Amino acid sequence: MGDITMADQNQTHIPAIPRDIIDLYDHFTHGGMDRRSFMSRLAALAGSTGAALALLPFLQNDYAYAETVKPDDPRLMTEEGVAVEGGEKGLTGYLALPKAEGTRSAVLIIHENRGLNPHIKDITRRVALEGYIAFGLDVLSPDGGTPQEEDKARDMFAKLTPEVATARAIAAVGFLAGYPPSNGKVAAMGFCWGGGIVNLVATSAPKLKAGISYYGPQPPADRVANIKAAMLLHYAGLDQRIDAGIPAYQAALDAAKIRYELYTYEGVDHAFNNDTNAARYNKGAADIAWSRSMAFLKKELG
Repeated sequence: MGDITMADQNQTHIPAIPRDIIDLYDHFTHGGMDRRSFMSRLAALAGSTGAALALLPFLQNDYAYAETVKPDDPRLMTEEGVAVEGGEKGLTGYLALPKAEGTRSAVLIIHENRGLNPHIKDITRRVALEGYIAFGLDVLSPDGGTPQEEDKARDMFAKLTPEVATARAIAAVGFLAGYPPSNGKVAAMGFCWGGGIVNLVATSAPKLKAGISYYGPQPPADRVANIKAAMLLHYAGLDQRIDAGIPAYQAALDAAKIRYELYTYEGVDHAFNNDTNAARYNKGAADIAWSRSMAFLKKELG
């Protein structure tokens, strides 16, 4: 439904990283190989072990950039480890909401396949500043919680089935619908793995009012007709792995007459919204997608 070109990297200090190295890292982060194999392949592509080690900081997330909204921002109330009432034992998340009184709609934030990290908490605070009850769910919390080591988190996600993850997210939707001072209207926003969970939740949670999926895997086509929420779908033009599923998803949405908006941001990578990842973040695309997301929430939730 919409295409833009965002080829600039917007961070002049970043070295030019070849496409095959970015694709290799994407394969690694999504469980395609272990760290030893990744580093061996990276060294071969970079030309040496030293060159590989020099590139690694630009490929990995740097959470020093994960506080665009400070945790102690005076406009917000935040709380760690908030239990999801009615959900699985141990299911918790990070809550942020404006200090101003009054009822408001709620937005569930679903993380990437690294868990509830500082970047996702920052996203949660950003959404709260837009006037919503924002809840960053830790989908791994019943399994011991998001670990600090990203490789360990990846291993935990390998054992987590989509069915269990979706059930945990659906429980969070119900929790937010009844959470004071919620007005009962709930949307879900997810990134990467979390974008896929948003798509799955939309097929199984009729109370969900709106779903926003950033470069998330698509749900099975035969479940799309169950969607009651309006959907906003963001995709990266260079993301061949995820983009391969767009035509079937779009055809199913059209056939079921689901209300949706779909945008492909040409010339940018998977995870273009993640401003803690120097190699893949694209400020131009991220800003436009965020503006569209906030306008969508306002339209669907009020």
